[in-house]
Amino acid sequence: MTNDALLVEGKARPRGRFPHVRRAGEFVFVSGTSSRRPDGTFAGARADELGTTSLDIREQTRAVIENVADLLAAAGGSLADVVSVTTYLVNMNDFGGYNEVYGEFFDESGPARTTVAVHQLPHPHLLIEISCIAHLPQRSRP
Repeated sequence: MTNDALLVEGKARPRGRFPHVRRAGEFVFVSGTSSRRPDGTFAGARADELGTTSLDIREQTRAVIENVADLLAAAGGSLADVVSVTTYLVNMNDFGGYNEVYGEFFDESGPARTTVAVHQLPHPHLLIEISCIAHLPQRSRP
């Protein structure tokens, strides 16, 4: 994958005309990623028999980071290659739960990070979206 855009098989299709991942030289850019599954459902979102919705920031955060890891793997990388993360939260009251799960994947030696509050994301069941940049040196093939 050199200077290429990539749609990853088995992942939720982007809700627009953009790739999951784009390589530019030694950098891989991961488009905003949510907890949406390929079937259109969302990890961390449930409705009871009365239709009352329950949203879980921890479950959504874990699913988002795992989705990002899958996208990076398809590009030949891993979470260890991430150098910058931008997180979009619909509600900063969710920061604690998000931060707790984030810490399961990254520590102070990990990527630079920015977290911002946004008015809304593309679906009302989404609490979080993450985009990131990874550094993947192009290795010469044997």
